[in-house]
Amino acid sequence: MKNVMKGIFAGTIALGLSTFCFAQEADTRGYNPNSVRPIHESDIMFKKTVWTNVDLNEKQNRPFMAVNNEITRFVINAVKAGLLTPYATDSLTSKLTVEEFVKNISAAGTQMTPEDMRFEEQRIKEDDFLTPEEKKQRIAALKNGGGGNEYPASYFTQMELKEDFIFDKQRSRAYWDTQAITFWLPAEKNGDLGIQKRMAAFKFKDLYKLFKSSPNAVYFNSQNNQEHKNLADAFELRLFSGRIIKVSNPDDKDLTEIYDGGKKGLLASEWMKQQLMEYEHNLWEF
Repeated sequence: MKNVMKGIFAGTIALGLSTFCFAQEADTRGYNPNSVRPIHESDIMFKKTVWTNVDLNEKQNRPFMAVNNEITRFVINAVKAGLLTPYATDSLTSKLTVEEFVKNISAAGTQMTPEDMRFEEQRIKEDDFLTPEEKKQRIAALKNGGGGNEYPASYFTQMELKEDFIFDKQRSRAYWDTQAITFWLPAEKNGDLGIQKRMAAFKFKDLYKLFKSSPNAVYFNSQNNQEHKNLADAFELRLFSGRIIKVSNPDDKDLTEIYDGGKKGLLASEWMKQQLMEYEHNLWEF
């Protein structure tokens, strides 16, 4: 009987310790682990999660897509090199393998010929800029991806930002805290399917670190070529133009769904942008 009680006691202690360790691991001490500059939850007076669609074909956004220096090209190469983790959605809970990512950026229903696959495999093997491990990963991705023809990086011209609009009562100002960025292939580029296709979602925190560490992460300054900016700085300075498509709501609906689409949806997007801009200003009215 004593041995049984000892066993139960030991099991209870072990379970308690494992639960404690898990809680410690999950504990963020009141800070958002996905924030570049986290704000403690006790200092957040107001927060709304906002989704913004950025069309990289628009004139103001073209610096993100300079020829041969597209942000999407940089991201795709980083994933293939194992420097960046792709996620299935902007909830950032389900990771994608390199093989799954390659399938997402490949044309459905199009396959390389055996000759094309052999040529591509040989090209990877002879690439002196890749390590043996990177070559192995890319060849595996090529084979597991079925040899589907990849879309050019310049085709992925839809960028979706998931951000928290936060008012920090400690600093008495509002912040845009970017959580995730998702890249999409527009419907008109997706062959006969004619539907929008998600490349992947990425933690903005991961992208920010990667941009900062690379001289190739360039936001092209067409007005002064001496003053190109890093992509991380371009996001922080909010040098992009976008349209709000969703604000957190209990039904998880886009603005177009709430306001029956069309012109009403566009007006609702602009109205929501103005509401958020005025929020901080109105706090000082009293």
